[in-house]
Amino acid sequence: MSNAAMIDRYRWWEIILIYCGIALFLFFVLSPFVEGFLVSLKPLSQLFSSPYRFWPENGSFEAYRTMWISVPGFGRYIFNSFFISIIVTLIVLCLVIPAAYAFAKFEFRGMGILLGAFLTVNMFSGAVLLIPLFRLMRSIGVLNTYLAMIVPGVAFLIPSAIWLLRTYMIRIPQELNEAAYMDGASHFYTLRRVILPIAMPGIIVVAITTFIGAYAQQFIFALTFNSKTEYMPLPVGLFAYFGKQEVIWNELMAASFVGIAPAMVVIFFLQRYLVGGLTAGAVKQ
Repeated sequence: MSNAAMIDRYRWWEIILIYCGIALFLFFVLSPFVEGFLVSLKPLSQLFSSPYRFWPENGSFEAYRTMWISVPGFGRYIFNSFFISIIVTLIVLCLVIPAAYAFAKFEFRGMGILLGAFLTVNMFSGAVLLIPLFRLMRSIGVLNTYLAMIVPGVAFLIPSAIWLLRTYMIRIPQELNEAAYMDGASHFYTLRRVILPIAMPGIIVVAITTFIGAYAQQFIFALTFNSKTEYMPLPVGLFAYFGKQEVIWNELMAASFVGIAPAMVVIFFLQRYLVGGLTAGAVKQ
C-alpha cells in the first residue's frame, strides 16, 4: 500500500493532528541541539545579555578554533573515546553472537534464570558498583589503563545486546538449523555459514547500539578508574579542564559538538542498516 493510500484513510483534521504531534516531538528533541549549536556560534558577551537573543549576532566559528587551543590534548580525548567504544563493541559482538544463538535456538536447563539475570544486571546503575569495580580493577592491576574502562563497559552492555540479538535470531526459521544438522554441519559451522549472513542486519543494530552506549557511558568509569591524561576519554577531559575554572560556554558547546561528531558519522552512514535491522523479521513469513 502506498503512502498516499495510507494518508487517504485519515480525515483532514486527523492528518493535521498527526503532523502537529510530529512537529512538537521534533521540537522537544532537536531544540537542545539547535540551542547548543547556536551558543557555540555566539560571542561570550552575548550569552548572558538581556534581552536574550536566540539567533547569534555576528556569530562565527571562532569558538571552534580557540577550543582546540584552550583544551590541551583535545584530539587525544576524541581518539580515546572512539578507541574505547570500538574495542568495547568488538568484544561485545564476539561474546554476544554465540550467546544469542544459543539462547535463541536451543533449550537448556536454567535458560530462563540466566536471561532474567541479564535483565537484573541492567537494573543496577554503574554508580552502585563503583567501589567493588574499583577494588577489582586494582586487584588485577588495570587501573589507569584502557582496560579499566573497557572491561566495565563490556560487562554492562552485554546483557541488553544478548536480549536484542536473541529476539532477532528467534525469528530465523528453525528449519535452517535442522537442515544443516542433517547435512552433518556442526553448531559452530551452522552459526558461521548459515545464521550469521541472515542475522547480519540484527548484528549491525547491536553493533550500533553498543557503540553508542559505550560512547555515552565513559564518564563515570573513566573518572573513577583512570587519572592519567593520556587515557582520558572526551567527557572526563572536558570535565577536567572546564571544571577547574570559569566555564566558557561557547567553547564548551563547540567542544561537545566536535566530540560527538564521530558517533554522529557512524550513525549517519549506518542508519539504513539500523532501521532495516529493527524492522526485519517483524512479520512472520
